[in-house]
Amino acid sequence: MKQAVKFLYISHDPISVWFRYGLILFDIATIVFFVATAHIPHGPGITATSIGVGVLILMDFSARLWISKDRWKLLRQIYTLADIVVIVSLFLDPFLTGNLAFLRILRALRLIHSYHLLRDLRRDSSFFRTHEDAVIAAINLLVFVFATSTAVLVFFVPEDTQTPYIDALYFTMATLTTTGFGDITLSTPGGKLFSVFIMVVGVALFVRLAQAIFMPQKVRYKCPSCGLFRHDPDAVHCKHCGATLRIATGGAS
Repeated sequence: MKQAVKFLYISHDPISVWFRYGLILFDIATIVFFVATAHIPHGPGITATSIGVGVLILMDFSARLWISKDRWKLLRQIYTLADIVVIVSLFLDPFLTGNLAFLRILRALRLIHSYHLLRDLRRDSSFFRTHEDAVIAAINLLVFVFATSTAVLVFFVPEDTQTPYIDALYFTMATLTTTGFGDITLSTPGGKLFSVFIMVVGVALFVRLAQAIFMPQKVRYKCPSCGLFRHDPDAVHCKHCGATLRIATGGAS
């Protein structure tokens, strides 16, 4: 049984790869569900669905923990801790008033860093290999926007607002880009501090994305001599030790 689970989670077989892509699609579906239900009353239907999603995430979490070589290391990773918080919030759904619902958006942290997705994308997608830094930076920025928008939605947007999530997203983007229209503001001390957090972290993520897009792209290839892991796409020698590199390229078209 354990070998079968390992096969699905870490094998290079096409079935295993598609299984891991399916898990990512499941993550995306749960994020959409969390965002859509963050600001509406949780009746029996939504509560039952939340618990069902919690069971599936718990099964996935248990499987990864079961096959892990170093379970304590896995439990200390930020993505694992985020999953634990999400699972707990889902099982406590019948007892929550909504104030902790935004924690479920932490599931988005696994979108690009989960399982062996990076390895699969590097092998299967030439676009990802060429633009890996930009793709990861863009996803990190999107995760931040979704997470902060959901927190604004739960804590600061009035329940009688006609378009609550749009207002929360609009405020987040206006604050993050330091546009400062001022038509939607958080007037409480907690709201002001949260706005400062969005500005500081958001601008840093924007700068990281701009660097990834406009700075020369690097490829991942471990130097056989010194171990340097990032090189120019057309590099013939390692910049650190001068060893000859054999980076696979597509050649001239």
